[in-house]
Amino acid sequence: MQNDRSWTEINLTNFEHNLNELKKFLPANTQIMQIVKADAYGHGAFEIAKKSIRCGVKFFGVANADEGAILRYQGINEQILILSPSLISEIDSIIENNLIPTISSIEFAESLNKSANQEIKIHINIDTGMGRSGFYYSEALEKIQQLRKMENLQIEGIFSHFSAAENDEEYTKFQTERFQQILDLLNFQPKYIHIANSSGVITSKNEFANLVRIGLLSYGIYTDDYLKEKIKLKPVMTFKSRISQIKFAEKDDAIGYNRTYISNKKIKYAILPIGYADGYDFLLSNKGKVLIQNKLCNVIGKVSMDMIAIDISDIPNAKIGEDVVLLGDDNDAIKAENLTKLYQGSSYEILCQIGRRAKRYYRENNEIISSSPLLRREFVSRDYSDKKLSNIIETAIEQRLQSKEIADLIYKDILKRFFIEKDREIYYRKSFKHTIEFQNVKKSSVSTEDDESPFIRENKRGFLNNYFQTNTTLTFTKKLQNDYFYVACAKNEKQLEKYFLRRDVEYRWLLDHNFDLDPQFFNVTSVKINNIELYNEMKISDGCIEIKCYHPELKGLVGKEVDFSISTQTYYPKNSHQLGIYITEITQGVNIKFIFGNIFEEVEAIPIFSGRMKFPIIKQKENSIIVSSQKKEWIFPNSGVVFVY
Repeated sequence: MQNDRSWTEINLTNFEHNLNELKKFLPANTQIMQIVKADAYGHGAFEIAKKSIRCGVKFFGVANADEGAILRYQGINEQILILSPSLISEIDSIIENNLIPTISSIEFAESLNKSANQEIKIHINIDTGMGRSGFYYSEALEKIQQLRKMENLQIEGIFSHFSAAENDEEYTKFQTERFQQILDLLNFQPKYIHIANSSGVITSKNEFANLVRIGLLSYGIYTDDYLKEKIKLKPVMTFKSRISQIKFAEKDDAIGYNRTYISNKKIKYAILPIGYADGYDFLLSNKGKVLIQNKLCNVIGKVSMDMIAIDISDIPNAKIGEDVVLLGDDNDAIKAENLTKLYQGSSYEILCQIGRRAKRYYRENNEIISSSPLLRREFVSRDYSDKKLSNIIETAIEQRLQSKEIADLIYKDILKRFFIEKDREIYYRKSFKHTIEFQNVKKSSVSTEDDESPFIRENKRGFLNNYFQTNTTLTFTKKLQNDYFYVACAKNEKQLEKYFLRRDVEYRWLLDHNFDLDPQFFNVTSVKINNIELYNEMKISDGCIEIKCYHPELKGLVGKEVDFSISTQTYYPKNSHQLGIYITEITQGVNIKFIFGNIFEEVEAIPIFSGRMKFPIIKQKENSIIVSSQKKEWIFPNSGVVFVY
């Protein structure tokens, strides 16, 4: 926040408090539909939905199919009702995203029924006196019967909407009676019946309903002063900026457009870098108040597109960069419902428009737990946290492939390994060349009885005749991460697995389980970086050989692209009949060569390549076989080749 010109803070602890207060008014077995339309009244639909779910909410209300689809894209799987009439052009999205449309016309219902090849849940809206959307109450029963005949539509709910539940008890009762009359004449029982909005939860008792739609009150905004006596709410949104300039005005100086403010004395005033383009309403010109150091300051002059002026004469120690609260907080004067009274405006409107150019920060138990970027249509990756970027990547893959199962496989098995650590830099290999040569083991010419080396001991009893002597050379180009790296060798896959998670290991080998962990059976014969022969130190740790490769000159090469060369000598069992070579990092340009001399008459290469090039080039020669990609072609991890002989 220290670098933000303006920002909003969304207090999720206060939101939970408000929900709990509202629940006290609900009859038993009544569920809550949390209204998150218009990006949860400017609070952020995704974060509000997540918090609501943790508070036991299982139903959400949105304005249109796009809002519902976005929540699905973000991973919200609970039921979502589209409250407004939908367009025929939205039907595909409704079906694809498993949204529940509100039915307010037979024409739309017929189109939906025709398009659906499955049963679609619907809610029917009845206009009992709001005079907006829905079937007019006197025609509702007839329309409901028509809808029941549509085979692909399942009437899950019936609802209406109060016009003035916060301050017109008589009319609210009138609407309730109309709605009740229709329900009494139904010859079936819908799963959900709902009519109460936030205010209606407090001011009316609807024992026939089992679902309520909670909106503005859950965000801590009173719809009428009368409700303050009934329920104690806490504001969820706070809008803040900071002082960008401090100035003085003499008596009779004008401030702002059209000279609507003329100073009647010398004053000290500050400029804030927000205006009506940020959602701070133009009608607050010369009327609004802000909070600095817990003191109220008047907005002076017209609200400009990008700036406002405030009188700070009573705050002598105010300084540039100091925080300013424009909306929210516990001070009544700058709560949304009171600010909008200054110009006969709407709390709903100011909440939805506030912070158009502001980043949102979400607080819980006085700690910032997440943030969301500026409200703009273009995708700018740096706006998002690593966690949200990962979610975007995963859901984008699912959307593109139209398969959650395949998307999970790609994300978790291929991509997620790169996103585990917050600041992890991803390194790539280039010009990868791996040569493996099999030779028959030559009998040792050493016959000294006193020689107790494992190699001589095993060779004497002919044990090594069951193995090929295996010489390998691996070369590639990569940025050097440290002034050292490791080569690792283990006798089973479980022990070797931990070295695939380490970033400082560049070569791994699986040794046959019959061998001892001894350099006679796995030996690094040469290791170089940029032709510098490295020192190496071997140790045995947790049933594995670890060979540290290092050189003083490597310190000057860290962070630079260098050429690696690693050569080893080991043994491979003859009874295996196959040799697998795998690629563990994103790699550009692969060449894998298997030299077998006259040992085998025929060798087959089975490539397992992931990337654009799934079928590499295979060249068979008399005593060798080569599997390669184009030099510029990228190959994904978990690729490789199996040589079968």
